[in-house]
Amino acid sequence: MLTPTASRPPTFGPVVSRRAALRFAAVSAIGATGVALLAGCAEDTNTQAEVDSLVAQARLARRDAASAAAAIALLPERGAALDLVRSQRTAHADALDAEIARAAGTYPDGTTPTTSPSASPAPAAPTPPPSIDQLRAELAESQRSAADSARNLSAYRAGLSASISAACATYLAVVLP
Repeated sequence: MLTPTASRPPTFGPVVSRRAALRFAAVSAIGATGVALLAGCAEDTNTQAEVDSLVAQARLARRDAASAAAAIALLPERGAALDLVRSQRTAHADALDAEIARAAGTYPDGTTPTTSPSASPAPAAPTPPPSIDQLRAELAESQRSAADSARNLSAYRAGLSASISAACATYLAVVLP
């Protein structure tokens, strides 16, 4: 017959002292904090790259809106279509500015979204209004740039850029054929 001889409960591995367990918990907490800090640094770098991409898209949107507005004088018979492009590209720039302000607070060059970094000094000589072909070329560049940006952005920002790319493609195929 078997008789109970053990006075201690059975152990399934090495016995860990209370002091060793507390050390392990402290080291784990410090390690987790370090990982979180490093992840935060990487996120800031990624956010800055995304903001830079959005700034470039906002500048292209403002350029396209200005070109469409100038082209109305050259082609008054296409004024409705050009005004649609102008108003929607302005709306794109405003949406991009709002996301930039939310993400970064200011543009990388130190200006705020309300001062618009795309506003550059007036050129020495006035430029003639762009032809419809020049406007199409600018919109095609904006469409490609927004599509490329969407691939490198995350979440809402990727959707915003993809939407802008699709809108520019629509202007080229439907609004300004």
